[in-house]
Parts: sequence; structure tokens; C-alpha cells
Amino acid sequence: MEQVTYKVSEVEHLERIDKLLSSMNEEWSRSQVQQWIKNDLVVVNENVVKGNYKCKTGDTITLTVPEPEPLDVEPEEMNLQIYYEDSDVLVVNKPRGMVVHPAPGHVSGTLVNGLMAHCKDLSGINGVMRPGIVHRIDKDTSGLLMVAKNDMAHESLVNQLVHKTVTRRYKAIVHGVIPHDKGTIDAPIGRDEKDRQSMTVTEKNSKDAVTHFQVLQRFKDFTYVECQLETGRTHQIRVHMKYIGYPLAGDPKYGPKKTIELDGQALHAGVLGFDHPRTGEYLEFEAALPKEFEEVLDWLEKRS
Repeated sequence: MEQVTYKVSEVEHLERIDKLLSSMNEEWSRSQVQQWIKNDLVVVNENVVKGNYKCKTGDTITLTVPEPEPLDVEPEEMNLQIYYEDSDVLVVNKPRGMVVHPAPGHVSGTLVNGLMAHCKDLSGINGVMRPGIVHRIDKDTSGLLMVAKNDMAHESLVNQLVHKTVTRRYKAIVHGVIPHDKGTIDAPIGRDEKDRQSMTVTEKNSKDAVTHFQVLQRFKDFTYVECQLETGRTHQIRVHMKYIGYPLAGDPKYGPKKTIELDGQALHAGVLGFDHPRTGEYLEFEAALPKEFEEVLDWLEKRS
């Protein structure tokens, strides 16, 4: 079992504990957190509480996360946006709001559920919970993902990620006006010791992380950028842009809350390129911005 300790901040004062905990990790559903509370796995200031407990500034929450139970992942018919598919690989455009793979308490409605209904042959390297998944993007990030349909393809794609030969370009809207046209952020990322559900730039238990960015358009108090990943750390773009003082707009974890009309961070994985595992041919795909992202850009342009 993993134990997570969290200190309630001023902005979270009077927030329900079940809502607060479920917002800390996209793989924790609210119903699952409520069950943990019922099972006395959540204590506040060393006292057992109920699911409707309203947190107070300075409260120390301790959550004991139980070991996940083996789950049967069920196929679900979905209208997936498949950009490419053959006997080895598949490229899919994940919509905003969809979780990539199932987790305890969140076993349906994920991309993996839809992929299992779409095709029966997915690599088994990552096990039953994440068949075929080579890399992932956050729930509220939209865009392109490559999926392996057999173990040979999986190993090849992972090897390309390790050797930094995969092209991954993201569009993002950030707070503030970036004065320079482009730049590179080279700063190691690791788990935040003060908040175990967040990542941060740190020298402790970290891995190297490099993000290149280019300004596409400046607005009154926001900037529209394209970021290219050289490495693929958890929350890398979100953490790096915050680190240099330009956090992503709409990001509930790393940026100011509720500054734009978008549920979650303004981040879209728009370009994905890799060498085909079998033929070696370089393939590259581009997915247009989602409608809601375009609407935010239009709104920013009008108010500027």
C-alpha cells in the first residue's frame, strides 16, 4: 500500500474532501475516494472523517492507497478518430476529457476500452490494464497517440522514444506574454516532495527533461506556443512552462484556476511522427485543434 500525505492550502479551504482528493489524481474517481473514506483509509489530522467533510486550511490529510485489484477490462464501442492503422500500429486522436487507460474505480469509458472494441490485437507488454499503450497524454490534453498492435511494434516504438527520435509537437496557450520568439527548457523533473501527486523541477530523484518552444501568437496577457518534446516526462510541458513563469492556461494543477473557458489545460498533441516498426518508413500525422481550443484563441484575439 502507498501512503499519501497532503496539506490543505488556503484556496482549498472548505472544499469537500472527496472532491479534493479525486482532483489530485486523474485515475482516482470520486466514488472510489468515497469508498476509501468509508473504509477508514483517509484521515485528517489523524482523525477519521466522512465524505462530506469540508477541509480547512492547514489540515493534514493522510490517504492510504490500497493495492489495485486485478480487473477485467471490457471492450466498449466508441467513435474513435483513427488517423492510421495497419497490422502493427495504430494512431488515434484522443479527445479532451478521456482517460487513456483504466484504473481501479475508473474501469470504463477510457481509450483502452474503445481500442479493445475496435481491434482485438493489441500488444501485451503493459499488461491487461494498458494493452497497446506505448505513451500517454493527460485526461484533459487532446491529441495524437501511437498504439502498438503487437509486441514487436511496442518494443520498436518504446526504443524510438528512449532514443528521442519520435516527433511530438504540442500547441498550448500559456499565461503571460513571452518576449522571445523561441527557447529551450532543460530542467530535470521529479515527484514534488510537498505534493506527491504533482511533478516539479528538482534535482532529487529526477530525470532529465528537455522542451523546445516557439511563440506562434501573442495576446494581451497570454501567449500561443508550440512545444516540441525531446523527452517525455509526466506533465513535462505543464511543469516546464510553469517553471519559466508561463503556466498553461486552464491548468488546475500547475496554473491559476478558471482564467479561460476551458475545462482543463489548453494543450493539444497536434503532431506525431515515428519510424514504422516493420518497414522503417517515417510516418507523420497532424490533428487539427479541437473546436473548444479554437474558440479560446478566437476569444483571446477579440479581447486583445
